[in-house]
Amino acid sequence: MTNISPEEVKKRIDAGEKLNLIDVREPYENAEFNIGGKLIPLGKIQSMQTDDIDGLKDEEVILYCRSGNRSGIAAMTLDSMGFTNTKNLSGGMLAWMEKFN
Repeated sequence: MTNISPEEVKKRIDAGEKLNLIDVREPYENAEFNIGGKLIPLGKIQSMQTDDIDGLKDEEVILYCRSGNRSGIAAMTLDSMGFTNTKNLSGGMLAWMEKFN
């Protein structure tokens, strides 16, 4: 796992790049605000319910949550399951909203 800044992710989204974004927050948090990631709550990742993304093991996967803590745990969990290029969005949605909203 490595970290990636909100600025880098926003720049890549704005450039039209297709990113594998995974939102590990709870559904109510995702409903309030999200940046277009696939919703897979941390609990599902921890219980290895990752069928939807198992095909991304060799691709870059950017994970995010509210503050960066849960997504960091999710990234480490995915790493242990054989994912090779996980990135944690530094500061999560709090940092994103502070910079861009």
